[in-house]
Amino acid sequence: MKSFYFFIGILIIFSCKASKSVTSQAEIDALNTIVKKQKFRIQSDWAYPQVTNAVQQVLSSGLMQPGSTSNAINLIGNDNFLAIKGDSITSFLPYYGERRMQVAYNGSDSAIQFNGVLEDYIATQNKDHSYTISFEATSNSENFQVFIKLYPNLKARMTLNGNSRLTISYSGDLDVEPTD
Repeated sequence: MKSFYFFIGILIIFSCKASKSVTSQAEIDALNTIVKKQKFRIQSDWAYPQVTNAVQQVLSSGLMQPGSTSNAINLIGNDNFLAIKGDSITSFLPYYGERRMQVAYNGSDSAIQFNGVLEDYIATQNKDHSYTISFEATSNSENFQVFIKLYPNLKARMTLNGNSRLTISYSGDLDVEPTD
């Protein structure tokens, strides 16, 4: 009798298909417009630092808010953003990870703060109707390569590679910038 219930349980588990997310044409068109205008803002919910032994020790010390681990840090309630308006970029992204060099004495560059012009902006539409955007930007004296993936459901994923920091990724929501 136990084997019968086990068989039924397995049958139910394997017969349930994972539902495939369906993207509407309206969502695709909205994302196309956002990317074409180059005017959007990303608010991150999570930061994903590259985990090294030092980062593991610091972030596992209990100093982070509940729900965070050394490889996934909850940013809800923390001010953070990355905004693009044409060829201009502004940002304030908290940074968690190791620095290689070039640390300011006053600690003013602990976050990744862009305020200027982005370079080599490339936006490519993918088969799943998402967009991959890449560009270069400067925060204080540090250069970054930025890779953003925007999805039709207005979710975003960013990866930033700096020349003096280890790579960090962020995930969050895409907001259309209000018209000036």
